[in-house]
Amino acid sequence: MAALKDAMKAGEKTKVATLRMMQAKLKDKDIEQRGLGKGEATEDEILALFQKMIKERQESAAIYAANNRPELAEQETSEAAIIASFLPAQMGDDEVAAAIKAEIAETGAASMKDMGKVVAGLKAKYSGRMDFGKASGLVKAALSA
Repeated sequence: MAALKDAMKAGEKTKVATLRMMQAKLKDKDIEQRGLGKGEATEDEILALFQKMIKERQESAAIYAANNRPELAEQETSEAAIIASFLPAQMGDDEVAAAIKAEIAETGAASMKDMGKVVAGLKAKYSGRMDFGKASGLVKAALSA
């Protein structure tokens, strides 16, 4: 709410719209959770929601860019950046590689059959801080070697 008020005072229309959209998504998630008999959304669920929103905007920006609509691509990119500012700092490549190596050792994974265990462990420990699309490819490469 504080970020929304600051954006409104500064006259940042894109940021105001993006923050309102984020609030609406959070309210929808809370309503969904109550409908399922659960409490409020957990921090991990909120992080996953924000990551999904970022991914949607990145995909849309790529489509707009491919169809020669740079103004719409720029808008989607700026929305993704605003949403990303509310996520914890992302892990660097070296940190991701070290986390994967540690998780493989911890789970005792030896083959591709164990990939699910490794990725599930990573998601439990590093939700919101790691790009799991890239991470699963790195896990696959590590287990294949």
